[in-house]
Amino acid sequence: MDPTALHHLVPAELRPWIAALLFAMFAIAVIEGVVLSRKTHGAYDWRAFAASMFDAVGRQLINTFAAGAGLIIAIPLLDWIYTHRLFTITMDSAWAFGLLFIGVEFCYYWYHRSAHRVRWFWATHAVHHSPNQLTLATAVRLGWTGKITGTTLFFAPLVWLGFTPLSVSAALAVNLLYQFWLHTTWIPKLVPWFEWVFNTPSHHRVHHGSNPEYLDCNYGGVVIIFDRIFGSFVQERVELPPTYGLTTPLRTSNPLFIAFHEWINLARDLLDARSTGDVYRALFAPPSARDDFKLKQDRAKVR
Repeated sequence: MDPTALHHLVPAELRPWIAALLFAMFAIAVIEGVVLSRKTHGAYDWRAFAASMFDAVGRQLINTFAAGAGLIIAIPLLDWIYTHRLFTITMDSAWAFGLLFIGVEFCYYWYHRSAHRVRWFWATHAVHHSPNQLTLATAVRLGWTGKITGTTLFFAPLVWLGFTPLSVSAALAVNLLYQFWLHTTWIPKLVPWFEWVFNTPSHHRVHHGSNPEYLDCNYGGVVIIFDRIFGSFVQERVELPPTYGLTTPLRTSNPLFIAFHEWINLARDLLDARSTGDVYRALFAPPSARDDFKLKQDRAKVR
């Protein structure tokens, strides 16, 4: 998800600070690229870096236009949900901040897990996993179509519970900004207690791995606790370095193809669908089910 997805909820006086923070992230990603290029004798993929930056800028332009044109329905929907809230939770106590943090983390876990296990959401999230190198620039490659998939609804229960949409948006932004530093290969494992509680670069390297042993795991945002609770935690193994990118790697830096390639695949599968079951699988089955479905289709054609 985009940490600035609900940027128009943010008070105007805070927006320059947010812009400065985003510029700092860009500068840090550039510095990482320069350092890694020197250490790897030019192996750093600057085309992938450019594609990630193009994705980020394009997303901001789309979000700004959509907000100005009144095309974002999530905001009035969240406002409506808040008017029908169960309680009113004001952010004036430590327990309220703690509950909001846990709530956002819990909702993020299930959003992120769904983004890997439900193809409708994966069509956008695949963009984030498309780089064949894991770098800080990967953190801002998030796709352009998150607005149309309904991902904001994963956090609607917090608004219904009684948190304001602005509070939920701010907590989610902090959660996602924390994840920026996780997209690195050069930070080693940290002290055991920190690795047990928090999401770390080691855990996130596993998450971005396309190795069969590393698929569909480590969905946490700031903490890794819910992965441990729900059985989706996988430890990084020294003898099995992650292979980054998609299971079918993209060999292009064309930002338009990167943004829409999985939607194109989904549309093709819908056109090939022969039953309502096929339509359901194309939209909502795990992404891996597509390979099984295409294999069955090929076998049927042979017969």
